[in-house]
Amino acid sequence: MTEPDLVDLFVIGGGINGAGIARDAAGRGLKVVLCDKDDLAQGTSSRSGKLVHGGLRYLEYYEFRLVREALIEREVLLNAAPHIIWPMRFVLPHSPQDRPAWLVRLGLFLYDHLGGRKKLPGTRTLNLLRDPEGTPILDQYPRGFEYSDCWVDDARLVVLNAVSAAEKGATILTRSAAVSARRESGSWIVTTKNSLTGETRTFRAKCLVNCAGPWVMDIINRVTGSNSDRNVRLVKGSHIIVPKFWAGSNAYLVQNHDKRVIFINPYEGDKALIGTTDIAYEGRAEDVSADDAEIDYLLKAVNRYFKEKLRREDVLHSFSGVRPLFDDGKGNPSAVTRDYVFDLDETGGAPLLNVFGGKITTFRELAERGMQRLKHIFPNMSGDWTEKAPLPGGEIPNADYETFANSLRDAYPWMPRKLVHHYGRLYGARTKNVIAGATGIQGLGRHFGGQLYEAEARYLVATEWAATAEDILYRRTKHYLHLSEAERLAFGEWFASIRLAAA
Repeated sequence: MTEPDLVDLFVIGGGINGAGIARDAAGRGLKVVLCDKDDLAQGTSSRSGKLVHGGLRYLEYYEFRLVREALIEREVLLNAAPHIIWPMRFVLPHSPQDRPAWLVRLGLFLYDHLGGRKKLPGTRTLNLLRDPEGTPILDQYPRGFEYSDCWVDDARLVVLNAVSAAEKGATILTRSAAVSARRESGSWIVTTKNSLTGETRTFRAKCLVNCAGPWVMDIINRVTGSNSDRNVRLVKGSHIIVPKFWAGSNAYLVQNHDKRVIFINPYEGDKALIGTTDIAYEGRAEDVSADDAEIDYLLKAVNRYFKEKLRREDVLHSFSGVRPLFDDGKGNPSAVTRDYVFDLDETGGAPLLNVFGGKITTFRELAERGMQRLKHIFPNMSGDWTEKAPLPGGEIPNADYETFANSLRDAYPWMPRKLVHHYGRLYGARTKNVIAGATGIQGLGRHFGGQLYEAEARYLVATEWAATAEDILYRRTKHYLHLSEAERLAFGEWFASIRLAAA
């Protein structure tokens, strides 16, 4: 029988928290393995509202510490990955029927000052009858506010953390479920099975970290045979994608009668991303989808404020994710905390760190604090390091993306402007690795439509664990939004052929 591979830390879950912990731990000198039963970010972490934000509405639930920490992290992440994270201005038309103006203004004042804001501009009051931001808004909402938050490509944020972890020595196993984990002589024996190849691998780990998100309790109960007095509440959040229906780069945030807020954000150039819902969910996380009632809810919320009315036929795509929120006993799904909680079980001298809850904005801090909880287990590991470290592609001087983008256009004068923008935004300073020495458009290989060329697909297979056409079209990029059905099918056939040839 083959002896198991010896590692320090074994992480279950390839979402943002698992990838963040794997990166942090590998950078401290630990030998790390991360596994996920699916692709990186295939679950909740690719189905968010694509925002790095403090959580303005959390102030209503007195989550001041969470908002402050998230606002601080907002600028840390903006510096670390300015290619996939960038500032965005949000226009909030005021609806006096839902919240009084003084309360909204107080919330925005706190939002401006809680986190020691340095780079982003503060709030301003708008006359929506006069200011251009009010052009698409109904005249019955004459007053508004504008504030700052940040946009993020959520799935790429996960993948780049995994890339960074791997570059620091971590092993990343996608489509490899942890089928069993048992304690033995003060360590964990973990077995994984690859769903594509059938390969099984066994590891002996000093510590196990459970970052399985919606499946966290399944890992605790079924895979490890452990127990926890913590729990998660599954809350479904759905989004729709429609053609963009206003001019300008700003986003909108509207209040609904149920006290929820809906984001209407520019998306992929000519589209808009609208969400989210907040509904208690009890089904299998793998089966989640946006239902008709949610789509109608989002359309109705938007149409309440905008002159141009959206219809069902305007919905190009929809997606839904399951948020694994720490169960704090609140009845209203919107009131359930977005904070995270650790549960460290050291039974038998084999530690199991379970991670409950969390949000994309605070993943780096979560990872750092999680590793601090394990200091007594790994007394020789190095200290905190991620706060000032760029993510792959974010090695841009002064985190100044616009200056970098201009230099990129100068470096590749033969490349169409839209393609330069695509590469710059997804790969940042590593664009040169994607282009791989090409000196003309022909050097990028086969063109599949939109901005998708063969060179990019091969790069994603070689460096970012892309194993299917969907991994590329939906998560590592958003090419699916810009290709016809025939083009997507043609790419899928080509991709299958190159994978078969490599087998």
